[in-house]
Amino acid sequence: MPFMPALQSIIDTLRNARKDLSAPYYVPGLWVDFQIPDARAVNPYEFYADVLRSILETEPQPLVEGTGGGEWTRRAIVYNLLPRLTAAYDHGHDGTLSIEPSPDGWRDTGTLLKTIALLPYLKSLNVNTIHLLPVNAVGEFGKKGTLGSPYAIRNAYRLDERLAEPALGLDVEVLFAGLVEAAHHLGLRVVMEFVLRTASRDADWIGEHPDWFYWIRADVPDRKPGSSSSSAYGCPIFSGADLGRIKDQVARGNRSALPAPSKTYRGMFTPPPSPDRVSFEHGQWIGELEDGTRVRVPGAFCDWPPDDNQPPWTDVTYLRMYDHPDFNYIAYNTLRQYDDRLAQAENAVTPLWDAIAGVIPHYQESFGIDGVLIDMGHALPSALKARIVGSARRINPDFAFWDENYSIDGATAAEGYNAVVGYMLLDLHEPGALRNLLNRMATERLPLPFFATPENHNTPRAYSRAYPLEYAHYALMMSILVPGIPFVHSGFELMEARAVNTGLGFSNDMIKANPSDELPLFNAAAFDWTRPHNLVGSVRYALQLRAQYADLLSDPDPSTFRLGRGTDPNLIVVARQKNGASLVAVANSSMNSHAGGQVVLPVAHIPMTPLWGTDAVGMGEEALSLPVSLPNGGVQLFDGDHHLPGAH
Repeated sequence: MPFMPALQSIIDTLRNARKDLSAPYYVPGLWVDFQIPDARAVNPYEFYADVLRSILETEPQPLVEGTGGGEWTRRAIVYNLLPRLTAAYDHGHDGTLSIEPSPDGWRDTGTLLKTIALLPYLKSLNVNTIHLLPVNAVGEFGKKGTLGSPYAIRNAYRLDERLAEPALGLDVEVLFAGLVEAAHHLGLRVVMEFVLRTASRDADWIGEHPDWFYWIRADVPDRKPGSSSSSAYGCPIFSGADLGRIKDQVARGNRSALPAPSKTYRGMFTPPPSPDRVSFEHGQWIGELEDGTRVRVPGAFCDWPPDDNQPPWTDVTYLRMYDHPDFNYIAYNTLRQYDDRLAQAENAVTPLWDAIAGVIPHYQESFGIDGVLIDMGHALPSALKARIVGSARRINPDFAFWDENYSIDGATAAEGYNAVVGYMLLDLHEPGALRNLLNRMATERLPLPFFATPENHNTPRAYSRAYPLEYAHYALMMSILVPGIPFVHSGFELMEARAVNTGLGFSNDMIKANPSDELPLFNAAAFDWTRPHNLVGSVRYALQLRAQYADLLSDPDPSTFRLGRGTDPNLIVVARQKNGASLVAVANSSMNSHAGGQVVLPVAHIPMTPLWGTDAVGMGEEALSLPVSLPNGGVQLFDGDHHLPGAH
């Protein structure tokens, strides 16, 4: 489908607006030559125009392909980024990362223009897909940090205005069109992430369609952290007996007559006001009922499990997917584990569903994106998910859908998804859990690929683990070896240790040590792009191997995946083999001790050419038996060219 070219117009604007700046402007060396991190002084008009022109002057590169229906996903090699963070830099070298533009109109925080300029660097890492965390307009009311959460969406049909460069006077839509155009020219697919079950508490839709939201009396206070007051608003508090019953019913798939929150909690909620009785006061929407009662839109919280330890979400509220007088409240059974009596077609808020189903087609038709990850997509009503998938695939039959689902199951595949986040990012640092996942891949054809990565924006950083350098290399090798989607979370290659958010895998103490007003997900922050040492070369080489062996490594057939054994219990031994191509890996899963001894793999006559971690050349006869001596987290990878017994 043709789209209006934007790159040339951006280049023309940069050239026509070119002027000298009142202060020096620096960019990291990695943005220039992809090798040397030292900063360089540039004129931003010239620098960005030159980078964009060099993109247009290269031969167009092919996009990764599959068998249709978004199945190019199986061969995706992903770089995941939040533009306002990844492309942020202290361009003035004054020790501050300014939220507001410089006097010359250039931003320190990341913008879409700077993201375009980063694409050649990302291409040099051997990725073929970029996954953007949400770039929509962000709400202000109740916002976390200095910038607010990118997941607090003020308007799903609009982009974040702060991602533009005021110096150019170009609107953010032109820059986003340029980003997609440049990415496609370089052979990079573009996957956006959308939030479709919540909205910011000052969302445009609240004033336009108050019946799409839940409302409570304005005089009900919010529950303070650590309090269990039932008279203040917060996540509903269930007794131990009710919690047990809830979890048991859901585990058995029984959503009939699920336990409701207390009468006191339900009594806080009111009917929605009419649109003509809603006004914007002090940054938030306030409604008035016919009897004069003032009402407000409440904040959200993690709905599942009902006793989750995440802090309240002060900046977002839930959309009301169904309307039924007996379920006029926010709780697990109205948000995700929909009660059978509520989840009926006649209760669907149809105009809201229409608006939600139109979001993705808007970005397909306006910009030509290639796929989406739906934040908490598995929590949407099944009928709505079917509409969303169907609407997008009518426009582009090869459009990809990824789900923020930590399970890897056939039900998600049946709904039209091409990938899930999965649980490798939660298990990779735990040797026992990782072995269980490897055993599953050796015995079962997984229904969907998953993110093969040690981290994402919600987890602890790989480089925050014990023995970080050893663990990062170990995790990198394991990530390219499995039939998942290699997924580089932005900053991994720069050895970033600071968590972006504290959503998964954090203890209460870790959450307290990382308050939201310090987290990069919500605040102006930048990576250390000029750190003298980094993992850029390692990531580049690992992803080159993944691309070189894509046919083998992306294949989920368990016959291509064999596990060996070692005399040391810390040793993990894996072979991948298909049609004469083979890779054999040996890894020490212990990050604090040496592992040595013999490793045995059922390999018939494989000449072993070292690829990673060793220079030793070996040969397997009947069974490959090698003596190994690996340091903590050490890995060795070999290439072979014959078959495993029984493989094809």
